Amino acid sequence: MTDSLKPWDASLVRLWLERRFTASRLDQAAPDRRGYEGRDDFDKAAAEEWVCRLLKNADCTNDQMTFATRLKALIAQEDYPATGMNDDARFERHVRSYVRKLAKMTKANDGFGNTFRHQ
Repeated sequence: MTDSLKPWDASLVRLWLERRFTASRLDQAAPDRRGYEGRDDFDKAAAEEWVCRLLKNADCTNDQMTFATRLKALIAQEDYPATGMNDDARFERHVRSYVRKLAKMTKANDGFGNTFRHQ
């Protein structure tokens, strides 16, 4: 990883993942009510929820290198089992893009302090 000025804070990362998990669940409600035109937004929020659910209590968050390795493995994964999605291919694309976002944040060790709902 990079030589960051601040040390890796595993509890902050887990808090960020927990807050994003909660926000993504809320972000699924409005597109679900909109119906057909909200499908992409629903799948995007569901992808964020899926990733955060998988990682928020994982031991890999304790170390920056281990977390980065886990994220690389998720990006390389072939499929992401989930039910209730509108379009599986779109959901998988959103999962990969969200994991790439997390990988960039992990590499820079930056952004985990932003725990607001809307980012």
